[in-house]
Amino acid sequence: MGFFDRFAARKPDSSASGEPTAGVAPVPNPLSGPTSSGVKPRLAAARERLEAKDLPGAMAIYEEILAGGAGDRADVLVALSGDLGVHGHLAEIIELVAPRYAADRHGPATGLNLLQAYLAVGNADAAQHVLDILFALNRPELEDRLHGFSNAIAELLAMPDAAPAPGAPGAGGGPGEAPRIGLVSISKPIWSYGLEAMAAQLLPPKEGRLRRIAFAQLALPGRLANPFAPEAAPKPDDELGCLARALPLWFAETFYFSPSYLPSVAVGLLTTAPGESRLVDFGTEWSQDNLRQLVDTTEGGLDYIVSGALRAAAGDYEARLRVWEVKTFRERKTFSARWTPATAEAALGGLHAEVRAFMEWSPASAALAYSIPAQPRAWLDTLGASLGLFLAEKKILKVAQLAPVAADLRKAGDRAAGGELASLAFLTLRDRARRVGALAEGEAPDVMLARSALVTQAAGVLGR
Repeated sequence: MGFFDRFAARKPDSSASGEPTAGVAPVPNPLSGPTSSGVKPRLAAARERLEAKDLPGAMAIYEEILAGGAGDRADVLVALSGDLGVHGHLAEIIELVAPRYAADRHGPATGLNLLQAYLAVGNADAAQHVLDILFALNRPELEDRLHGFSNAIAELLAMPDAAPAPGAPGAGGGPGEAPRIGLVSISKPIWSYGLEAMAAQLLPPKEGRLRRIAFAQLALPGRLANPFAPEAAPKPDDELGCLARALPLWFAETFYFSPSYLPSVAVGLLTTAPGESRLVDFGTEWSQDNLRQLVDTTEGGLDYIVSGALRAAAGDYEARLRVWEVKTFRERKTFSARWTPATAEAALGGLHAEVRAFMEWSPASAALAYSIPAQPRAWLDTLGASLGLFLAEKKILKVAQLAPVAADLRKAGDRAAGGELASLAFLTLRDRARRVGALAEGEAPDVMLARSALVTQAAGVLGR
């Protein structure tokens, strides 16, 4: 099975038979005894919020509980998923439980709730994955019920508007071809590509025992449309999708300028046929299975993974990041930030600072003095545009799939005189846009650059 095929979602349908899929069946709350005295009242408080139709309030309590390490407890996850299911909050079950669920630790009850949530939103592939895990428990008392779920999944897969299952003959652009969701790995700051001749001057050396850390493309909860359908292709000007890729690029860039870390970025890509690819959005956060696949396909392995999710509604944004320690596959820390367009710079800068502090980031010595951008929201736009042009240059994406670059280039040019980093990012963005034909004649601006020997040399390398 192709990497991240687990994320493939199908169109919702409430008619699948077998086990009920309209909601998640409530599971009796097993929380009792002295060891649960601190968690039980918080879960009760969250349940009261759900009954009062205050989902954000309940989610805040759940996040607090899970951030405290209670996500390892079977009783907590089964109560949480059952309460959310009773009140019809299926996407939230997937969001909170899927990244944490381990059958050997959490047992079948939570898995059944998660399985029903996946069925209810029409995600047959993810439901099948959970079903396989539950069958592997070899619990005879569950067998009849699991077979009922198997029938429900089969009917969902047989829906006429469903895409062919990954690996099915004829699903791709030719005989035996199948659309596949994989990853593109970015191992250096995105603006440094094209300046390889100056790598020793621009980038710090990577020597000794380094902590390997991967920053994963952020999920966009609620985007559960079938990613194989043409209409599910991310829109070039979709702000949230661009941020989901740009934020990991920013963190990886920063951690590259640390003597302790060797970072990379994992960006999702859907290949529909030989030579035909497009970006893809993830509707659910990375599960532990996805994390393990990333580790297994990364040369040298990983020590840490940072995953997370983005939400936006009516001008309010929220980002949540999870730091995973690979050795134990435990969630070490959760960070979150909320902002509006007016508060974005401060909120994003604060989130970035919190992650740096927790991971004990320190700057590396290099000819290029790396500094945290004073306007992170604008910097993210530059990184997102740079990624798209980089993938077009590598013939992975077509220029027509990208948003027009002129506006991003103009904004990057306005900031170019502010420092070496801003000037280098502008120069490589402009150079790549020219080479892939993303700029019309006269659209490539000449701007004031930072006064720096490194910037002057880079301009010469790129032919100004």
